[in-house]
Amino acid sequence: MPDTMLLIQMLVMLMVIGAFAGVLAGLLGVGGGIVLVPSFFYAFQTLGYAGPQLMQICLATSLATIIVTSLRSVLSHHKKGAVDWDILKTWAPGIAIGAVVGVLVAASLKSTTLQGVFGVLGIIVGLYLGLGRAHWRLGPQMPSGLTRALMSPVLGFLSVLMGIGGGSFGVPIMSLYGVAIHRAVATAAGFGITIAVPSVAAFLFLDIAPENRPPLTFGAVNLVAFVTVIAMTLITTPWGVRLAHAMDAKPLKRIFAVFLTLVALNMLRKSLGW
Repeated sequence: MPDTMLLIQMLVMLMVIGAFAGVLAGLLGVGGGIVLVPSFFYAFQTLGYAGPQLMQICLATSLATIIVTSLRSVLSHHKKGAVDWDILKTWAPGIAIGAVVGVLVAASLKSTTLQGVFGVLGIIVGLYLGLGRAHWRLGPQMPSGLTRALMSPVLGFLSVLMGIGGGSFGVPIMSLYGVAIHRAVATAAGFGITIAVPSVAAFLFLDIAPENRPPLTFGAVNLVAFVTVIAMTLITTPWGVRLAHAMDAKPLKRIFAVFLTLVALNMLRKSLGW
């Protein structure tokens, strides 16, 4: 049985992480995974779990929470008629294939390499959040045919390597092809389910050395972190939504972009051993 004091320490740290992720999700509309992965990494490392597969545990656990949060989100958006099911149905197969490939690649990499990948991609997302403009366009409508066949697996693949849902890459892609922002956010929630379900199923079969696993870790998914974060986001996401309606979220989004870029740079720095 895991040490009771260790479980209490984990629980307190994860409650704070989950609360923060929930507020940000409600306030800025950003997916929790972009915050959860580095937070899990620092929390588990602080508790003494710094093995070569620590990032895999962080990615898998983050993606497990995304199954629940994305499902809640897509059902809520569907009631308002905001989900573009045509985009979701045509992009989902490629995204799912890319997600499974992402797990296979992630399973073969060391934590330091995955930190570097998260750092580079996090900087790109942070720059887009901070500098992106609503009028930027790559085309008048979502791509189909070969372009979609190439882009959809890449979206799933990169999302798994960061442990995130469909929002961070899906919303910018849809916005750049002229999809209205509320429709892009709603549809990206469906992308999140398509990414998270097959990848978590695969991560459950990943073999992690017992001495490198935080308590109650199954495959690469930590049950304590999963349950705690889900419970906290249920409480705090509505707080973030209320804050978003009470203040201008645009400057806050830019502040978060700076925060994310700094976190990503720190992950990149650690991966390089600096």
